[in-house]
Amino acid sequence: MSYVLIIGAKSDIAQAIAKKYAENGYNLYLAARQANELEIFAKDLAIRSNQTVQCLELDILDTASHPVFYNDLPEKPEGVITAVGYLGAQDLAQSDFNEAQKIIDTNYTGVVSLLNLIANDFEQRQYGFIVGISSVAGDRGRKSNYIYGSAKAALSAYLSGLRNRLDASGVDVLTVKPGFVATKMTAGMDLPAKLTAQPEAVANDIYKAQQKKKNVLYTKGLWKWIMLIIKHIPEGLFKKMSI
Repeated sequence: MSYVLIIGAKSDIAQAIAKKYAENGYNLYLAARQANELEIFAKDLAIRSNQTVQCLELDILDTASHPVFYNDLPEKPEGVITAVGYLGAQDLAQSDFNEAQKIIDTNYTGVVSLLNLIANDFEQRQYGFIVGISSVAGDRGRKSNYIYGSAKAALSAYLSGLRNRLDASGVDVLTVKPGFVATKMTAGMDLPAKLTAQPEAVANDIYKAQQKKKNVLYTKGLWKWIMLIIKHIPEGLFKKMSI
């Protein structure tokens, strides 16, 4: 079975995805900063799934290193899943551009740098799949997280264009838009239980959607309708709302 490259592999969602793909016979590249911290997880997963699981060092912000990273892979992957995410601090980002830039570059610029390389390779080979985890936060800017949301909006637009470009080459591109997910990144937040997914459920949804060659996935599915309503609230009313 071919390899799947998971970028941002230390996140809770990424590790749930890794388990799902390994269970279904895929070998894995797990890429992240300080990838040595993934060794215990990778060894356990390899034993449980009887698949090859390799940990790779990758800094999504070090765009100059991306060509070497991808070109040095022992075997090019069949698919790539980017689970990179940095929520950051909206209040700090409003006054400190270093924080704003870190949010933007982690969630968008660095991902584009790496996916451009992968997309070119997949297009040349005429097969493969790309899964990009965006967010419902990108569907409409809100005062509580609009810098993070703007980066995710840019990622969603990028993935849409990539999907349009690569369709003729037989390469599938899935945009994933999770709502609330119970992860380390959202720890301490007061999230509504009925709207909050567990990482394992998100991973299951992603695997099913990717295998079915879907284009866009909201998870939980209810978020598709929630965001449809939010996107259609008139701007004059929306700007007065505290959401």
